[in-house]
Amino acid sequence: MMVFHIIGIGNRKADFSGELLSLIESHAVFSGGNRHHELVGHLLPEGYTWLPVQSPMELLFESYEQLGQTVVVFASGDPLFYGIANTLRSRYPDAEIYTYPYFSSIQLLVHRANLNSNLLQTVSVHGRSWAALDEVLIQQKPLIGILTDQEKSPSAIAKRLLEYGYTNYSIWIAEDLEGENEKVRHLEPREAGNSVFHPLNCVILKKESHRHIDFGIKDVLFEGLKGRPNMITKMPVRLCSLHALDLAARPVLWDIGFCTGSLSIEAKLRFPQLEIHAFEKRTECLQILHHNQNNFGVPGINAYIGDIFETDLDHLSKPRAVFIGGHGGRLKELLQMIDRYLLTDGTVVINAVQDASINDFIAFSRLLNWKLDEPLKLKVDGHNEITILKATK
Repeated sequence: MMVFHIIGIGNRKADFSGELLSLIESHAVFSGGNRHHELVGHLLPEGYTWLPVQSPMELLFESYEQLGQTVVVFASGDPLFYGIANTLRSRYPDAEIYTYPYFSSIQLLVHRANLNSNLLQTVSVHGRSWAALDEVLIQQKPLIGILTDQEKSPSAIAKRLLEYGYTNYSIWIAEDLEGENEKVRHLEPREAGNSVFHPLNCVILKKESHRHIDFGIKDVLFEGLKGRPNMITKMPVRLCSLHALDLAARPVLWDIGFCTGSLSIEAKLRFPQLEIHAFEKRTECLQILHHNQNNFGVPGINAYIGDIFETDLDHLSKPRAVFIGGHGGRLKELLQMIDRYLLTDGTVVINAVQDASINDFIAFSRLLNWKLDEPLKLKVDGHNEITILKATK
């Protein structure tokens, strides 16, 4: 059985208690990053073996397995907080793993800034997408801790806040915590966006005021196609369509024919964890979507411009919900294509005006053995009656 002792350390030359010193002195195989080695090398016994933690990790795992000895691993801060202890537990579920944590960088920043850690929610964009940060931003959590990397730096985070209108947050940035160049700054997004920071850093966003966005955004607030003000899913219809899609239990939505992006935007605002892929033929709609995203504070919608029948869909996450906002007269062909990707128990919702579309959707859903819900008919002001149709695979 593999055994790991994982010791969390700070950003300074290590000075351990007697228990940890005895643990180190009684072992011969150690592991950690190059920076960790610089901080603990003076404490290691003669003849030790050091296995560097670096990419590709598969080579490191092979080294662990070939040696077949207990390994003492050094990690930054708390090894269980986005740390290597979780990686090793995932890789070796039957291993004995003992952790000796130190403060995480986010905890240290909370202390330096004298913030209420009860309110803190932490995400990582280190080597990851923006998705986790986007989710808590849309939720407007009061304190958001962020583990950064070189690309998703404090300045890049500040620019994302500005892009989507989250100027109701201020930014605490810690640089080189416990190091010779330690610095803690409290900045507004615009100032942080124009600044350069030490590569060792972390961030906490503090909400200073609440940004109000309506539940059911008024249609007139969306930018739309020039000269075609009615080319938008009307707000009452939009909300009923979201209800039909049942998105709380469906992690991936495909929005086909997004036009202004109104449905995707409302969906993301109400279900920030949702992964959305939105498709549209009109090239001008991409800029309209981005403008509406920025206006309503909705990052994280993946947009694709072009004919969906000519789009490579195989690399996308398969949907559990599909909204059809447009089909270009090829509804039967579109439903057949959706059936290839839609997961079992997935839903398909369409807003139909013409009887032909209603009849085709019902007939072809039955042909595909989809379960049809009772149609819902809505008429908003002087506009045409809309029939909301839903089928479940």
